[in-house]
Amino acid sequence: MTRFPSVEETALQTTKTPDVTTSHLPQVHEPRNSVMPLDLDWVASVQANTSAIERRAATLPGRRSVKKDFQAAWLCKAISLMDLTTLSGDDSEGRVRRLCAKARQPVAQDILEKLGMEGLTTGAVCVYHDMVETAVDALRGTNIPVAAVSTGFPAGLSPFHLRIQEIRESVAAGAKEIDIVISRRHALTGNWQALYDEMVEMREACGEAHVKAILATGELGTLRNVARASLVCMMAGADFIKTSTGKEPVNATLPVTLTMIRAIRDYQDRTGIKVGYKPAGGISKAKDAIVYLAMIKDELGDRWLQPDLFRFGASSLLGDIERQLEHHVTGSYSAQWRHAIG
Repeated sequence: MTRFPSVEETALQTTKTPDVTTSHLPQVHEPRNSVMPLDLDWVASVQANTSAIERRAATLPGRRSVKKDFQAAWLCKAISLMDLTTLSGDDSEGRVRRLCAKARQPVAQDILEKLGMEGLTTGAVCVYHDMVETAVDALRGTNIPVAAVSTGFPAGLSPFHLRIQEIRESVAAGAKEIDIVISRRHALTGNWQALYDEMVEMREACGEAHVKAILATGELGTLRNVARASLVCMMAGADFIKTSTGKEPVNATLPVTLTMIRAIRDYQDRTGIKVGYKPAGGISKAKDAIVYLAMIKDELGDRWLQPDLFRFGASSLLGDIERQLEHHVTGSYSAQWRHAIG
């Protein structure tokens, strides 16, 4: 059996017992982000040099390249950081159960054995509120949490009290993570107090469940708005900040990612608290996943390459990664239909 080189930044970290191997999923290792007073002076001081950010982002795909065993190790790492997602109007219990089966066994067992990566799973499964109980049941006996999109997703324009109630019901149904959507109008009009108050109440409704604040960056207009909204949501107690719902015309991009993770770095420098990051929407190729991981490693460090601080919001990404891993083991590419998701 061939195993990967021992590379600290790409080692998957597994917990083994005599009869089970489970991926090192998001148990809390860091103090959880808590609500702090809104500092409007800090928010107003935040700027974003768009041209410089775009130049830096444009250089990243050509600056970081990994090959052979190292590439396979990075791709296995990407799987362990993935929120495997189905958010379609035609979702059914059968589709969600198939998705959960894929989360438990994301790559064919014979391929995992040859890679020495038995027990690899995705980081979480993300579904609509109505499918939380089905997903929880399908994942029973695993360490894979269920994430719910629960605030009038994707627009976030339902009455506020209903959004809060939806969060509470998702938590009661067994969701361990809640992906909420902010009201874009607050960021677009610079009403940071309203965004902060909204986020604080959502954070409280989540209780022990971790909250990912979706900024819908493709609808915020400027990178400065993205940076300021990121900071306000972190001040209001967000455990993660997330780019997109996946339903906007523009979703995760490298310039947006660079803006958001530098906001995370600034927040950590000032408060000592580490906040997670989740790019979502538009990341469908294995090579793109490696670029994002390299950016996180460069800008935030190895600690963020764990599922309690980084996730991919993905559906089709897993299929391409599985094809690449099969090619690494066998030397041949398989047909895409052999790696269907859901």
